Amino acid sequence: MIGTVPAISIVAMGLSAALCIAIVIVLLIVFRKKGADIPPFFVGCLTFLIFALILEQIVHAVVQGTPAGKTIQDNLLIMGIYGGLMAGLFEETGRYLAFKIPLKKFREKDVNSLMYGAGHGGFEALVIFSVTMVSNIVLSLMINSGSISMLTGQLPADQVDAFMAQIEPLTTTGPGLFFVGLIERAIAIAFHICLSVLVWFAVKKNKTILYIISILLHAVMDFVAVILGRSGKPGSEYYTEVALLVIVVATAFFVRHVWKKESVE
Repeated sequence: MIGTVPAISIVAMGLSAALCIAIVIVLLIVFRKKGADIPPFFVGCLTFLIFALILEQIVHAVVQGTPAGKTIQDNLLIMGIYGGLMAGLFEETGRYLAFKIPLKKFREKDVNSLMYGAGHGGFEALVIFSVTMVSNIVLSLMINSGSISMLTGQLPADQVDAFMAQIEPLTTTGPGLFFVGLIERAIAIAFHICLSVLVWFAVKKNKTILYIISILLHAVMDFVAVILGRSGKPGSEYYTEVALLVIVVATAFFVRHVWKKESVE
């Protein structure tokens, strides 16, 4: 038997989900006012869906079914390297192809790279964070009303304990941690915008090195997130965000240099 979810935690979930949606909408409006076109935003959303949520997951499923998959799962270091490289390869290649083909006629405006990044990173944030928060709110209300048995009753007996173990943290997680998740998504969106600029100029200026750099930066970002985030040490969620913020700030300075050098706007 698990406890109940504090009302303030449920409010924090809803507020953080709403703020995440607001961040994406604000970026769309701001970049539009700066002269960006709307289509790059939705191409960014679609690219993340296809390359990160479909193609990459198919490859993960295949790898996990092999002996190498077990080795990856049992070794945090290898998991971090593998996960980072896969994310970098699939998402940056998705960006590259998006700029090369469907967004070819939009390449005159460099600000469209920012709009694309808002779509790519924004869609990830909405799927990974906002949708999860809404799901958590529903589960929390079911827990507090005592109706969670409606779900457990539909599960095989050997899966009930695992399900209860998954939802139990909802009753113990402090409301502040939900906003830490929001900060993480904001950092991730900023990072996606930065990488989009690099790949944009990799395509526009035919500089493959920028595409390669984007893959490596993405791999490093995800590697750090996995290694620190799964360390299990007290306060790991906080110093993980600090480390990711440092990476994003450093990346932003580099991207700013690239923009000044390559952009004609």
